[in-house]
Amino acid sequence: MNNITYLVISTVTNFIQLYLILIIVRILLSWFQTADWASRIIAFLAPITDPYLNIFRSIIPPLGGMDFSALLAIFVLQLIPQLLIGIVSAGSAF
Repeated sequence: MNNITYLVISTVTNFIQLYLILIIVRILLSWFQTADWASRIIAFLAPITDPYLNIFRSIIPPLGGMDFSALLAIFVLQLIPQLLIGIVSAGSAF
């Protein structure tokens, strides 16, 4: 793997890790929506995280008041760096 490929994969992986943290914070704060401080943070994070989460909310509807779509969203985000590395490794094998 050359330096540019490593840089791209490293950058994407770091971005995904940061985005995962934002999603997890958003999910945890949704449990405290009545707290004034939490609602301000949610208002900041919602435009950043909800477009991605809404993709999975349309696939998995809430069950019994619980939103399990976030689990799938997190799982998919964690797969992306592994897929990128696999693709680059397979390409460099030739």
